[in-house]
Amino acid sequence: MTELTKTTVGLDFGTTNSAIAVAEEGEEARLASFGDGRGTTTSFRSILYFPPRDKTSTVKAETKAGPEAISSYLEADSKGRLILSIKSYLGSRLFTSTQINGRYYTLEDLIAIILRRLRTTVMEQFGVSATNVVLGRPVRFAGAESEADETLALNRVRSAAELAGFSDVTFELEPVAAAYQYETQLDHDELVLIGDFGGGTSDFTLAHLGPGRKRTGRNPVVGTSGVAIAGDTFDSRIMMNLVAPKLGLGSHYVSLGKQLPVPVWLYSQLSSWHRTFLLKDPKTMAVLREVKNQASEPDKVNALIQIISENLGYALYRAVESTKVKLTADEDADFVFAHAAVNIEDTLERWRFESWIQPDVQSIATCVKNLFSQHNVSYNDIGSVFLTGGSSFVPYVRRFFARTFGSHKLKGGEELTTVAKGLALRALENE
Repeated sequence: MTELTKTTVGLDFGTTNSAIAVAEEGEEARLASFGDGRGTTTSFRSILYFPPRDKTSTVKAETKAGPEAISSYLEADSKGRLILSIKSYLGSRLFTSTQINGRYYTLEDLIAIILRRLRTTVMEQFGVSATNVVLGRPVRFAGAESEADETLALNRVRSAAELAGFSDVTFELEPVAAAYQYETQLDHDELVLIGDFGGGTSDFTLAHLGPGRKRTGRNPVVGTSGVAIAGDTFDSRIMMNLVAPKLGLGSHYVSLGKQLPVPVWLYSQLSSWHRTFLLKDPKTMAVLREVKNQASEPDKVNALIQIISENLGYALYRAVESTKVKLTADEDADFVFAHAAVNIEDTLERWRFESWIQPDVQSIATCVKNLFSQHNVSYNDIGSVFLTGGSSFVPYVRRFFARTFGSHKLKGGEELTTVAKGLALRALENE
């Protein structure tokens, strides 16, 4: 394939998901796609998996990234090292390196593995050299407590990108990139609230956008805020309220003549699929078997044991996530999980789900209110509210913003990839 003329690359390296896009003059930005075992997706899980070292072999096990990391981890009998949320350490000086299978990896080394895979994919799919890239950056990096920490984080990302093969690296603010296509449609300047709902956090940015800002090139950001509530939190509410009771949560067992509740901590691990394997510890499994033998509902506890022993935590997580997504469009959704000896089916009504996440949405509302108060901005000052990220489509979340600012002010972007597209298009604009 011949290289495209005047093509630029935008890369969104996220805490949970990443994406990469190319833009060609006169064309829409295009996203690279990845196989995830069930089809193709344009979002790439920001995950690494290092298989355990085989001391009997001279062949080094290949490090996996993205969807391949998840599948390799799930299929492995002997678990290696799974690394998630690497981006969250960029602003921290506490993480410098880690030893894996006898080798030391710096934070930059680990991030470079993910960025290299993204770069290789976009080169193969679109025939571009991908030497220049515009990388997204948050307004404030997690863990950064000073401007020096911010500089450290940026330098680390730049170094990782260079290790991945990018020779010319520039940065753009993620919220500005997310709203890029919206800004290109503006014929006037306005104050915009940008809400980015990720997997672990919901981040909000007040920004001046429009042709005036673009002409001057000034920093558009007025202020930012965030709260550690987003898609993963909503998933955990379904897990604990709908699924866990079918696995024994809330039931009892008899120990030393006393009736005791099945320990709640066993179920809290299910809310994060990658922590499920920690329950496979021999001592924990022994506790579970003892609980099952004296349980009031042994079949439910046995189902939990099967999920743990058969490494079904990720499949359970995907079933929960699927139910949540269905509730975006429908008033009720079926929950179906049928694997091995475990068969769980139920129906979840949207009103029940909303009752579970009501405190979470209230926390989001408080975060937004505090942001406006801190910068002496009125809700009436807002020209538009630009929402992106998967959880921005949750009806209860959208109703809050519609009720607060007016439904006519709500604008939207693609769930997981609007930042990558915006980065590629902004790079093209600056060529």
